[in-house]
Amino acid sequence: MIEKLKQIWKVKEIRGKILFVLVMLIIFRIISHIPVPGVDVESLKNLFSTNQFLGLLSIFSGGAMENFSVAMLGVAPYITASIIFQLLTMIIPKLEEMQKEGEEGRAKINQYTRMLAVPLAALQAYSMITFLRQSGQGIISEMSIFNLVTTVVTITAGTMFLMWIGELISEKHIGNGISLIIFAGIVARIPTMIQQALVNFSPSQIGLFIAFIVIAFVTIAAVVIITEGQRNIPVSYAKRIRGMRMYGGVDTHLPLRVNQAGVIPIIFAVSIILFPPMIAQFFVNSPVPWLAQLSNLVVSVFRNQLFYAVFYFTLVVVFTYFYTAVIFHPTQIAENLQKQGGFVPGIRPGRPTSDYLGYISNRIILGGALFLGLIAILPNVMQSFTKTQALVIGGTSLLIVVSVVIETVKQIESQLVMRDYEGF
Repeated sequence: MIEKLKQIWKVKEIRGKILFVLVMLIIFRIISHIPVPGVDVESLKNLFSTNQFLGLLSIFSGGAMENFSVAMLGVAPYITASIIFQLLTMIIPKLEEMQKEGEEGRAKINQYTRMLAVPLAALQAYSMITFLRQSGQGIISEMSIFNLVTTVVTITAGTMFLMWIGELISEKHIGNGISLIIFAGIVARIPTMIQQALVNFSPSQIGLFIAFIVIAFVTIAAVVIITEGQRNIPVSYAKRIRGMRMYGGVDTHLPLRVNQAGVIPIIFAVSIILFPPMIAQFFVNSPVPWLAQLSNLVVSVFRNQLFYAVFYFTLVVVFTYFYTAVIFHPTQIAENLQKQGGFVPGIRPGRPTSDYLGYISNRIILGGALFLGLIAILPNVMQSFTKTQALVIGGTSLLIVVSVVIETVKQIESQLVMRDYEGF
């Protein structure tokens, strides 16, 4: 590892790219500490510490939401817009054709995604302001229409600025920019968590702390194994003669990843599980009796730890299969193999190959889906066994951090390999 770091630092171009990425992440952290005027930050932090749903939202904002900063939404609106367009490409034929056009088509879809992120950011900003004003804790004072519009525009502009920073980072090919912004936000919270744990530390908790550290390392190892795990489907290419040359006759493999969906199913599940209690909060004090009772019932049900864990786990598993179906197309892969003269040994080309790939994919995804579900509810399980929130491991945070580190390291190594080839 030390030798690799030396190689990276010696290459001027890579060194410059890494320093640029670090500067962009520092700018993001500075922005996340610039609060919007008229907010009681201390009351806001107390609300976040007692509300698990808001705690989940805070993960994806990198802690900026707890400060009610200009970047409080993080890159969540852009992620939501990206997911919406990925789903729309399955429904709208024109978008599907655009996606198949190559780099130019993808650039158009990215532009539409950016445009959709603007109204989504404004809507989320307004919803969060309204929610906090109705929380009854005096977090946000009464706002005039001008102040409300100004605050919404400021928060939306902060989201767009972060989106721009993320794209600048992605252009350097040192990891994915959006993922690195989320990664930086999660890592920045670690010193605060350690500080809180040390403040509440007592000698009787040494065994508990050691157990937390062991579980953290085991979880990281499991995340690496599942993230890198894949099933290699053998593929052979028939020999073909064109003119005076012979093509094909090569044996290779088609990799099917255990976790093809990444962290997207957890983001989906968080969005769904946050929606009912947040809507119910608006009607808790409703003058209509039945609506107030229903709202209180929804809020109390979602505060039940057992129901929350089971529902969250089920949503993650379901969305893992759903999102994999969106991005993995066995029929298309089988058609491409057939056109290129490739086949899976023992399986006929065409429909049988498609059915075989779908069958194998569904089997290996089960392990990935169950793992993602366990990762998602890991903090709840830890909290129920230890009866403490100190150093409770956020499974979703660990999954994001490890996945981003693996992706970034691979991109840096590929750039090193390119320069080695140039040297040869």
